[in-house]
Amino acid sequence: MTATLEPTTLEPTTLEPAAPAPAAPPTTLPTTPLTAPVFTERYLLDPAVNADPYPYLNALRDHAPVHWSPLHRAWLVTGHAQLVGALREPAASADRVGPLRDAVPEGARDSAERAFGTLSRWMVFTDAPDHRRLRQVFQEQFSARAINRYRPLIERVTRALLTRRAVPGRVGDLIADVAKPLPALVFARWLGVPQQHHASFWYWNAKVGELVLGGAQEEREYRTSLQSLVNLEEYLADLVGKRRADPQDDLISAVLAGGQVGDKVTEDEFVGMLTQMAFAGGETTSNLIANAARALLLDPEQLAAVRADPGLVGAAVEEAMRFDGPSKMSIRLASRDFELSGARVRAGDRLFLVTAAANRDPSRYPDPDRFQVTRADTAHLGFGFGAHFCIGAALARLVARSVLGFLVTEYPGLRLEGDRHTWQPSLLNRSLTALPVRY
Repeated sequence: MTATLEPTTLEPTTLEPAAPAPAAPPTTLPTTPLTAPVFTERYLLDPAVNADPYPYLNALRDHAPVHWSPLHRAWLVTGHAQLVGALREPAASADRVGPLRDAVPEGARDSAERAFGTLSRWMVFTDAPDHRRLRQVFQEQFSARAINRYRPLIERVTRALLTRRAVPGRVGDLIADVAKPLPALVFARWLGVPQQHHASFWYWNAKVGELVLGGAQEEREYRTSLQSLVNLEEYLADLVGKRRADPQDDLISAVLAGGQVGDKVTEDEFVGMLTQMAFAGGETTSNLIANAARALLLDPEQLAAVRADPGLVGAAVEEAMRFDGPSKMSIRLASRDFELSGARVRAGDRLFLVTAAANRDPSRYPDPDRFQVTRADTAHLGFGFGAHFCIGAALARLVARSVLGFLVTEYPGLRLEGDRHTWQPSLLNRSLTALPVRY
């Protein structure tokens, strides 16, 4: 026999409504996908980007560490590993005199031939094997051991300049008072330029900078810059002749004594390289001093750490080079097709090697957007890498350490006057227009 279960009705014992049945799960996913923010390219000379490039450069590096920019008609290389790879790539040529020449307005080109002949002899615009041949002539005189001979001179000049221009309690401009004139005094003395010629010498250098760094825009400005380069070359050629006849304690005399001028390099090549050093040494070191001082003064904790331990001055200079160095990028031209981190670079393409971005790559530096003088790893790309590592790095470091050392130990009241700073518009340089302080 089979039992049959009859349905029964259960009377509710309360008047509460029954709980609603759970909703059925959706049978399809939402139709609107979740997307990452769209990267929007910006012009690197946009005033906001020029004033504070790092947020944009971080976003660009996150988007693509090797990025073709239609806006700049160039590859923007922002990742640390990718930038090192580009600097190791023989096809990424440093020879960019041609594009600089092409930028000269038609009306000024009649005076450009001699000036660009000089630029073609700059080490920074040459590739192997010529780059190595030119560099070796100066290598010994730029070694840390040779440069340290000038430490007493640099410290004496630094103290005298600060005593005269940075009176405690006075408000001044750290750039005009110290950062500009000090490297000029040191480099002129090192090259052997007599004091009575300093004004003309540094005027010519400033105008050459406008040509090389893109500051010259109008025909009149190009003519002035081109003629200044010719004047600088003529002056240094005359100085070389004088040092041959009457050697002194300076760079020109020391290199001539080595016997390589006229053997390994021609005298024209030697003079051309001297014009590069005269230009590069003052500009880069001035910006390093100013940017390092600003970084310290904006961070009381880091400034206090250096004051408590002046032995950290050297580390502060290195961290400033990484964090906010005097150079934002260098430029290369592809001499042939090659591949860079999966990107196909074609012959004739420009590459902007953005060291300012690579020096803040989180894959290389922990907490990269923080200025930290006790950072364990002080390596950076601020002075370049490989064959084109800055030959004047030891001298720039020595001058910057001297200034910062005096400022942090002998000026306890040093502080910024305001925090709104303006920067020179430049693709290549990171250069303040002024740095108001109270000494």
